[in-house]
Amino acid sequence: MASLALTFGSGAMTNSIADTKKTDLFLMIGSNPDTSHPTIGLRIHQALDRGAKMIVVDPRRTKLAERADLWLRIKPGTDVALLNSMMNVIIEEDLLDKKFVEERTEDYDELVRLVKKYRPFMVEKITGIPAEQIRQAARMYAAQGRHAIFHGMGITHYITGTDRVKSIANLAMLCGKIGVEGGGCNPLRGQNNVQGACDMGALFNTLPGYTSLSNEDLFEKYERMWKVKLPRRPGKPATEVWDNIMNGDIRSLYIFGEDPAVADPNISHVQAALEKCDFVVVQDIFMTKTAQMADVVLPAACYAEKDGTFTSTERRVQRVRKAVEPPGEARPDWKIFCDLSKKMGYDMNYRSPKEVFEEISTIMTQYAGISYERLEKVGLQWPVPTADHPGTPVLHTEKFTRGKGLFIPEDYIPPVEVADQNYPLQFTTGRDLARYNFSSMTGKTRELDIISPECFAEFHPEDAKQYGIEEKDSVRLTSRRGSVVLRAKVTDRTQQGTVFATYNHVEALVNLLTLDALDRLSRTPEYKLCAIKVEIVDE
Repeated sequence: MASLALTFGSGAMTNSIADTKKTDLFLMIGSNPDTSHPTIGLRIHQALDRGAKMIVVDPRRTKLAERADLWLRIKPGTDVALLNSMMNVIIEEDLLDKKFVEERTEDYDELVRLVKKYRPFMVEKITGIPAEQIRQAARMYAAQGRHAIFHGMGITHYITGTDRVKSIANLAMLCGKIGVEGGGCNPLRGQNNVQGACDMGALFNTLPGYTSLSNEDLFEKYERMWKVKLPRRPGKPATEVWDNIMNGDIRSLYIFGEDPAVADPNISHVQAALEKCDFVVVQDIFMTKTAQMADVVLPAACYAEKDGTFTSTERRVQRVRKAVEPPGEARPDWKIFCDLSKKMGYDMNYRSPKEVFEEISTIMTQYAGISYERLEKVGLQWPVPTADHPGTPVLHTEKFTRGKGLFIPEDYIPPVEVADQNYPLQFTTGRDLARYNFSSMTGKTRELDIISPECFAEFHPEDAKQYGIEEKDSVRLTSRRGSVVLRAKVTDRTQQGTVFATYNHVEALVNLLTLDALDRLSRTPEYKLCAIKVEIVDE
């Protein structure tokens, strides 16, 4: 992912959520914020109410697709071909921002060379989008104005996720839509505080602040501060842990704040690995499926039961204050870590979350000017290099992290698993507005059970007719990895040939179906597309 640092660093939003008030056109691709980020979705609807334009790229007819000025009903998994074709049109019709490209970017010739072959009439056959609609989208995005790209898991949850993010960056730089209010590239992250976790170095191949494992000066600084020798090797990507357990290379796990026994792709493989693992510790706020498989469970405090900071998807560092005491033996994570460290022979002697944060601000240049005192009044968007710096609502206004932005064109690579004679339908997933992730919290709320009692598999009417499926029939979906039984919903919101389901109901574990093939750089799995077959199940 180092090659993306020029534009995104951690995959953070380049702009503020409040910038939606200034955006003239939204390009929404691989995300449905109405269900996955409803507060941001509301702001986008408000922007459309005041007259902003919108292009939606989505296989499903979402509410935003219905409001869009242009809805591109793309075949799942073909986004790189579409983005390259849009750039083909922009270059062929001389719609690019020449000044921005000349002054602020490198390797433009490489981009021209690659996208030349992605002519709209050819890409229509790949994506299913009419060539004229591809041209229209390119012209709309390249036109004058403040234009923002928003994308989500529908972009990154493929083996070509990094290729898609690079292609989005290429498009934004080509049209000079980076570094301006109301513009930029804005990934909508998958979970609360995932931005903060990545900032802190919770990645397999970076140190805190996204610094390289080859930064010997930084290692020496850490070792002086912590009085311990640190390993220089990269860690294991979380998605590779399960194969490493099965191969005997990993024998114990410490899992906190995650429920991989239901959340990871191909969960039959995950659960087999958890069973094989010699020793598993789970630290969580509820007895999740993963916790049920653990040897030791450490009860943790939830967000409302502890002090600290969260960092939101727009890079905003905010204070979190304890509202109630943790129940029973539950304790804040930092206290558990400190006590466990002491038991293991290293005296990790922090006295408060504030003291931990003070250390963070000395380690990370992005947080250097942030203090608890400043956060008492307002959240601050990193980078905040000094104590009098107001924060950075818009990234890359004058230059990129590496100086000039680097075009990194990528060819289209088809999805790993496409429909065939044995598994004739495609399967894709999304979120349920009334649920959060796998319902470990929201599944315990009776009112939400009324709103969203079960998971449905959406079938296009033509597919339902072909397989003899009627509304609310029980159907078994089967992939090469497993099966799950759901009730059917017949609707033209979903694309013909593709079955859609939400993944939020623990009673319907759709990740029994999903594919664990990994992106070559980020090691993110191809959650979003696999091949399935369907059969009706007698009640």
